Formats: sequence, C-alpha cells, structure tokens
Amino acid sequence: MALPRDAIGIPMVRRVLGDAMRSLSVSETCISDMLLAVSEACSNAVRHGGPANRYEVSAAIGYGRCDVKVADSGAGLPSMPLHYPPPETENGRGLLIMRSVVDEISFGITPGRGTTVHLRKRLAWDDEEGARPRELAAV
Repeated sequence: MALPRDAIGIPMVRRVLGDAMRSLSVSETCISDMLLAVSEACSNAVRHGGPANRYEVSAAIGYGRCDVKVADSGAGLPSMPLHYPPPETENGRGLLIMRSVVDEISFGITPGRGTTVHLRKRLAWDDEEGARPRELAAV
C-alpha cells in the first residue's frame, strides 16, 4: 500500500493487516504485537519520512510468519538505540517497542534516500488447525 505521509493512513494499515491475520485464526496476542510494531514503524515513516509525500507498506503472511516492510524516503535512521529513553522523554521509544514485540527487526538504510523497516513475527494460532500450512497473498 502506498499511503500519504499523514497519520490518517495508520488505522487503515492496522485494519487491513489485522483482518488478514484474523481471517487465518492468528491469536489475538500475536495480532496485537504485530499491529503495535507496524503502527510504530508507520508513525516513524510519517514523522521522519520527508521530503516525500508518501510511504509504502507491504505485508506477506505465510510459512508460519508475518513479514511487514515499511519504507519511507527520509534522511535515514542513524542507529538503533541501546536503551530506553528516560521516563520524562516524550519521544524515542518506537524502535525499542518494535524490537520488544516482534521476533526479528532489520533496517535498510540509505542515507538521504530513506529507511525500510522490516518486521517479522512467528505466528501463533487460536485454533488447533495451526499446524496446517496457511498462506495469504501478499498485500
């Protein structure tokens, strides 16, 4: 999905991804974790993704995992913080939150040309059919 660099698109991303995961009987805990991480990644793209007017989100569900990439055209992420910021700080926790709720997080960074955040989470199922292969076309 290509979205305007505005917070209004974040609920749409959450809805599409959440509905896709629910249609496959992914556990609500797993869905909540992934939606939190994706919301943080999208918020960062909205906040830091300039000068472009949009950012892109792609997702694939299959092989027992969910993969999401959020790409912007901003200045590029300098580095991953090693510690949570002090409690009185209003910003700066997004990367650490993402790291805490997904199994893998990686970054494609091109200084001056943008950042791609790649989130990957192993899926847990609500039903006993979780062992059967499930795959949804990428969005």
